[in-house]
Amino acid sequence: MYESFYGLRESPFNLTPDPQFFYLGENHREALAQLIYGVREKKGFIVLTGEVGTGKTTIIRCFLETLMNGSNNTKAVFLFNPKLSVNDFIQYILRDLDLTIQGISKGEYLNTLYEYLINAYQKEEKVVLIVDEAQGLDPLLLEEIRLLSNLETSKSKLLQIVLVGQPELSQTLSRPNFRQIRQRINLQSHLPPLTEKEAGEYIQKRLKIAGRKDPLFMKGAVKEIYRKTDGVPRLINVLCDNSLLIGFASDKKLIDKKIVQEAAKDLKMGQKYPTTWKWLIPAIAIVGATLSFAILQGKSGFLTGLLQRLQPLKEIIENGLQHIFR
Repeated sequence: MYESFYGLRESPFNLTPDPQFFYLGENHREALAQLIYGVREKKGFIVLTGEVGTGKTTIIRCFLETLMNGSNNTKAVFLFNPKLSVNDFIQYILRDLDLTIQGISKGEYLNTLYEYLINAYQKEEKVVLIVDEAQGLDPLLLEEIRLLSNLETSKSKLLQIVLVGQPELSQTLSRPNFRQIRQRINLQSHLPPLTEKEAGEYIQKRLKIAGRKDPLFMKGAVKEIYRKTDGVPRLINVLCDNSLLIGFASDKKLIDKKIVQEAAKDLKMGQKYPTTWKWLIPAIAIVGATLSFAILQGKSGFLTGLLQRLQPLKEIIENGLQHIFR
């Protein structure tokens, strides 16, 4: 809608992980380098974590493109929905490798996979399994993935496994019952949000790729975008896109801080709970304990007076609950 108004060939802030718009911050470069190195050197288990919207899936797309375009002779299986049964999971791998599914048992499926991996090893091909949203893996499926890592020769792993997920994945892997998986992890990296400097470079790069030569967001606007999004790329995209839409509707050729603030307000970005919120839960606990004591003691007069004195606290609690359930 606003592209021609701002001299853009296409929308620069789509949420889809398009590799041509990929921005490599310092931590993104390190994570991508670890992924490439881990697969090339057949390191077995690799883990990549990061908060929602920090660019994990985009890195994986770029990683896959690098593997497919290089001379690595690599075949990748990308599982983006880990909510599968064990049998469905193995069948998915076989189908993605263009293998004919033979038999009906897990043992038969695994034998087919093992034969394929041995053949790939003999031809010096690499096979990598990438599991996105791995924080949602069922423990049984996570154990099955561990068992797949046992497919190896005396010299090399036959299957490279990359687990990608939110920080909860690290918490899951730290549990005692997953220590066997944790011991197999050779490389692990975490993606933090962008710094303020990186956020500005990120915005400018996407605009340039979309066809804009001159700066479009004023310095104050960029600072406000970073402040409202905490440097999370997905939120930056959403806020920039809405800011451009508001600027277009207002016939503004440059995006200033005020436009960004208006867009952030519409999106309810950067809003904080009132300071009374931090006292809400302790207040509920205190009131509950006091009332229970009064009831047990049968002190009705004390209870009536107490309720009158707690009226202001009652209003604070009600306001806090409104913020929760609004």
